[in-house]
Amino acid sequence: MVTDAQLSVRDSTGAVSTYEDLSLVDLAATVAGCPWRVFRWRQGQAHYSGWYWSVTMAGHVVYESRLELARLLLADFDCSVVGIAAQPFCLTAEVDGRLRRHVPDFLLVDPGGLVTVVNVKPAEQLAREKVAEALAWAGQVFTRAGWCHEVWSGAPAAVLGNVRFLAAYRRADRVDAEAVEEIDRTVTGRVALGEVEAGLAGRFAVEVCRPALLHLVWRGVFRVDLDRPLSPVSVLERVV
Repeated sequence: MVTDAQLSVRDSTGAVSTYEDLSLVDLAATVAGCPWRVFRWRQGQAHYSGWYWSVTMAGHVVYESRLELARLLLADFDCSVVGIAAQPFCLTAEVDGRLRRHVPDFLLVDPGGLVTVVNVKPAEQLAREKVAEALAWAGQVFTRAGWCHEVWSGAPAAVLGNVRFLAAYRRADRVDAEAVEEIDRTVTGRVALGEVEAGLAGRFAVEVCRPALLHLVWRGVFRVDLDRPLSPVSVLERVV
């Protein structure tokens, strides 16, 4: 039985707020706040930690492993995600008479305020009793609050490879604004990426046009089949 759940959040100044009713959690302050844990880097550490510059957040978001970075990339690419927080809070509860604590990996917020709490775990760890128990009781608390709880262990290699590639073109200040505007204005139907480049060759060199196209895919203006490696024959389809 899970009782006496409390959620503690650090705001942008480091001050801690604690909530017994999760429906009262200030999501804006949580997304803008500090990670619950202090991140450290040292030579020889087992995990690959770092900072990722998120377009969604217009700033850096921390991650503690390459698997977390993969999920973070997918969240940043997802146009339905408007807020991302890493290590967003500490959840405490009494579980079968014992005090337990849990710090999830990410909190994602959609435009309607729907919350998804993400725990990133390698697939081989999910069968471990301690891991399964921690995810189960925390998931109960999140579900009661009307939040979604996602346990994520990876995505198809082709999808991740394509999203990693597209991420290189995520920043608007790194691509040609005139090319982006022209492509956005003139490309309205289904067309191969290479055909767009050929059609605009008189105005923009391929090294200017292609980054602009891929930036628009990242922004969600165009969709493309991410299950296949991106190439000049990849078909772009405008998102209505």
